[in-house]
Amino acid sequence: MGLGLSALTRLAGSKVIERAGLRKPVQNLVSAGTRNGFRVAGAAGRTFKSAQKLGKPARLAPAEDTGLFDLTPSEDQQLIVETVTEFAAEQLRPAAADADAKLQAPEGLLSRAAELGITLVGIPEELGGVGTERSVVTNALVAEALAHGDLGLAVAVLAPSAVSTALVSYGDEQQQADYLPAFVGENVPAAALALQERTALFDPFKPATKARRTPKGYQLDGVKSLVPRAADAELFIVSADLEGRGPALFLVESSNAGVTIESEPAMGLRGAATGKLHLEKVALPAGALLGGGKAEVFTEVVRLSRLGWAALAAGTAKAVLDYVVPYVNERKAFGEPVSHRQAVAFSVADIAIELEGLRLVTLRAASRAEQGKPYAREVALARKLAADKGMQIGSAGVQLLGGHGFVKEHPVERWYRDLRAIGVMEGAVLL
Repeated sequence: MGLGLSALTRLAGSKVIERAGLRKPVQNLVSAGTRNGFRVAGAAGRTFKSAQKLGKPARLAPAEDTGLFDLTPSEDQQLIVETVTEFAAEQLRPAAADADAKLQAPEGLLSRAAELGITLVGIPEELGGVGTERSVVTNALVAEALAHGDLGLAVAVLAPSAVSTALVSYGDEQQQADYLPAFVGENVPAAALALQERTALFDPFKPATKARRTPKGYQLDGVKSLVPRAADAELFIVSADLEGRGPALFLVESSNAGVTIESEPAMGLRGAATGKLHLEKVALPAGALLGGGKAEVFTEVVRLSRLGWAALAAGTAKAVLDYVVPYVNERKAFGEPVSHRQAVAFSVADIAIELEGLRLVTLRAASRAEQGKPYAREVALARKLAADKGMQIGSAGVQLLGGHGFVKEHPVERWYRDLRAIGVMEGAVLL
């Protein structure tokens, strides 16, 4: 199927086809093939190789324990958040509807996002980044600010930093030397953390994707679902059940034999251009195992990913609140603003209350993770609030707009669809 799509694509660009007046029908055929599930080879990735030799892995130190839980951002954090918020308002929000319709980010948008240097914050200075200590809170604030612009595009923007963050936290010296230099350059590679699978009641700790040992390393077989920017990604971190050891993480390059991609549009997150990652007898070297296959490493990746989704939910929920408040104040019925109706006012107040609760628990979990303290309980609470209240806030936003909430003229219907993903998504982002 991949060869067929490649041939059709070349045919669509042929001058002979244009002279015959057949360009449009052929292009439609290519488009239909993509929508209906053509499987194509992974993106032609760059050659990852060591730019320097490292004596030991570079890690970010835990943040200082101040003994206080203070939500006031530092000056640096405030500057970063203001910059990202401005970018989200000027670049992501206007592009969101088009990205949702076309199932991909507008051309050039993601390269402009990379210029913000989001990946640099989590990479140590000795590897070319700007990080000096763990920055989970800063990452949460950045995710929240991006999601205020658009959740789908925020996931697309944050996907590469999930991979670079995992490499910094759990990669060995060789893995860091091979892959991290690409994430501090001008051309940051598309990359993705692929945990999700299309399974009812999916449990990330019981992946159906299998990994078995071979004389030269490992072989992976399975399918990952809802992988952001799958068609463009050059590097994946994939979860698989390693025989005899349980769930583990593996570095998979898109150029590996047996890696194919299939488009997988979803109800929401359409701007993230989600796809299926097919792994068929993918041979990996022994050095592809991330974090030594330790159970505690896998557990922390799942927790930090769920924390990222909670931060994204908070950002989109804030977008809903900021949109419905002026709407209900300006929309009039029976000679007065609809906000004068008690039911409407209470519904808006509920959104604000649930949002503040979600943000408080999420930032508390991020703060504890940043300082190296236990944070499992706080992540569980954040996950529960984000899944339940996020969807509730999205539904309330649609309801408050009445008939206008059902049409694409207003963004609340898109935010509602996106917020429904919070309760089912695993991986993709990492704080």
